[in-house]
Amino acid sequence: MRKNLSVVALATVTALTLAACGGSADEGSDDAAAEASGPVTLTVGANPTPHAEVLEFVKDNLAEEAGIDLQIEVFDDYVLPNTALAEGDLDANYFQHLPYFTSQVEEQGYDFDHFEGVHIEPYAAYSNEWETIEDVPDDAVFGITNDPGNQARALELLETNDLITLADTGDADPTLLDIEDNPKNFEFIETAPESLVRALDDVDLAIINGNYALEAGLNPVTDSLFVESGEDNPYANFLAVRSEDKERAEIVTLNELLHSDEVREFIETQWPDGGVLPAF
Repeated sequence: MRKNLSVVALATVTALTLAACGGSADEGSDDAAAEASGPVTLTVGANPTPHAEVLEFVKDNLAEEAGIDLQIEVFDDYVLPNTALAEGDLDANYFQHLPYFTSQVEEQGYDFDHFEGVHIEPYAAYSNEWETIEDVPDDAVFGITNDPGNQARALELLETNDLITLADTGDADPTLLDIEDNPKNFEFIETAPESLVRALDDVDLAIINGNYALEAGLNPVTDSLFVESGEDNPYANFLAVRSEDKERAEIVTLNELLHSDEVREFIETQWPDGGVLPAF
């Protein structure tokens, strides 16, 4: 019996000793586990230019120090990045502006949210046939995107340059059906936005999204017949996420990195003539 009591006493002393040291030991274990876990991986979908280029800059220069292992998945179209985000294959995407985002959320029922704009790609009209817009003849054929958010943007650009007049559509985005006055009888051919560069040889003029123009080596400032203004431009591209992830610490951190002075300087250095403009 005496032996059993001694064993119990020794066990009790040992337990008390361990308990007294437990806080420090646990903290050390937590710290070691945190170090072992490494950076948090974020997979972000992006179009090649300029979105993936901006993300590559962040990955190479800013992400590691912020505790983020940034994986970039490149998409050549505007549909799949949102599909992949909705299906959980991406943590975020970076390729779209608010009018397109809004139209997709409404049409597809996505439960998405977004952060503030990072950059603007000025929309512009290009031609392989004509040097200036004054050279473009009556009855000319214009290539225009078939996606609603960007078609409205293209039509508004044409109206700004006094080529057409649009009916008042209130809060609704104008479409080709809302052209009220077309004094030069221009013909419009709709096609997927990624196909407009290839269509340049088949039309008199095409209004092309900035990212696809840049990928094709077209500069919206120097190579276009006319270009959208960057001032008060509502078409800034931003980081989009599932609504449930809007406050995830690592995604918030990534958005902060995208709005850093370093990223602004990168955009201004990489596209010094204004082919891409910081939106912050």
